[in-house]
Amino acid sequence: MLFVMVGVNKVTDSSKRFWIVFGSIFAALFFFLALFFVFIGTLVSGGQESYSGNVAVISIEGAIVGTSDSSAFGGGSLNSLDYVELIESANLDDSIEAIVLEINSPGGSAVASDEVAQAVMLSSKPVVAQIREVGASGGYWIASSADYVIANRMSITGSIGVISSYLEFTGLMEEYGVAYERLVAGESKDIGVPFRELADDEREILQRKLTVIHDYFIDAIAANRGLNRKDVVNLATGEFYLGVEALELGLVDELGSAIEVEQYLYDVVGLEFVEFVSFVQEPSFLDGFFGVLNKRSFNVGLGIAAGLEEDVVSDMSFIV
Repeated sequence: MLFVMVGVNKVTDSSKRFWIVFGSIFAALFFFLALFFVFIGTLVSGGQESYSGNVAVISIEGAIVGTSDSSAFGGGSLNSLDYVELIESANLDDSIEAIVLEINSPGGSAVASDEVAQAVMLSSKPVVAQIREVGASGGYWIASSADYVIANRMSITGSIGVISSYLEFTGLMEEYGVAYERLVAGESKDIGVPFRELADDEREILQRKLTVIHDYFIDAIAANRGLNRKDVVNLATGEFYLGVEALELGLVDELGSAIEVEQYLYDVVGLEFVEFVSFVQEPSFLDGFFGVLNKRSFNVGLGIAAGLEEDVVSDMSFIV
C-alpha cells in the first residue's frame, strides 16, 4: 500500500512538472507570436495613425514641458516635441484643411513653449487657438502664435512674465545640524541649490537671465498679435487677464467657444464643411513594451548618480 501511494505521488509530480513546462513554453510562443504580428502590422501601416475629418484638433493640456515622465504604457502627459510632431502630422495630412488648438494650460518651460509656438507659426494651414479655461503665460505664448484666438469671456489669459524660484533650506539645516559641503569647479556652478543662500552677484545673474527671456516673450507677443512693443511691455507685468479684458487689450480676437471656432472656419477660412478629428499620440504596443525594458534598464543604474543629480546639482529652470 505504501508503495502504491508513493508511485501515485511520483506520477502526479511528473504531470505537474510537464504541464508547467508545457504551459510556459506555450505562453512564451504565444507572446512572441503576438509581438511578431504587431511588428508586421506596424511595418505595413508605417506607424501612422489614420484619421477621418478635415479639421485637426490638438489639445494642449496642463503644464508645457520639454520632457515627460511617462508610465510604462504611455500614461504620462505630452511634451513639447509631441505637440510639434502632432502639428507637423496635421500639416502633412492632405485631408486636413485647418488646425484647432484647444488650450487649457497655465504655461510651463520657456523653451518648450517657444518650440510649440514656432511649430504653430510654421504651419502651412490655418491655425485657430481656443482658450477654454486657462491659456496663460506659456499657454498664451502658444495661443498668440495662431492665426486667430478665441477665448471664453471668463478664461484666464496673459500672465506675460517669467519666474525661476526655489525653496531654500539653510535655516532648517542649521536647526538640525546639517551642513552643505560646497565642492565646485566654477564659482557659479551651484547657483540655486537650496542648501545655501544666493549671493548678491548670483541674484543679479539670475535676474539678467529672467529679463532676457522676458524680452523674448514680449517680442513674440508683439509680433504675433501685431501690437506695439511698448504696449505689450505695459501689459507684461505677469498679471493675468480675463478673456473679456484680453479682448479689449488686443490679446485675443473674439470671445466664444467651439461654436465660434466652427463659424470662423466657415466664414473666414472658407471651409465647405467642418468635421473635427482629434489628433492624439497613441503609443504602439512595441513602444510600451520596449519602454518598460528601457525604464527597467535605466533604473538599475540610478544608485549614486541619482543622489548626485537630484540632490546636489542645481535644478534651476525658467518658467513662463
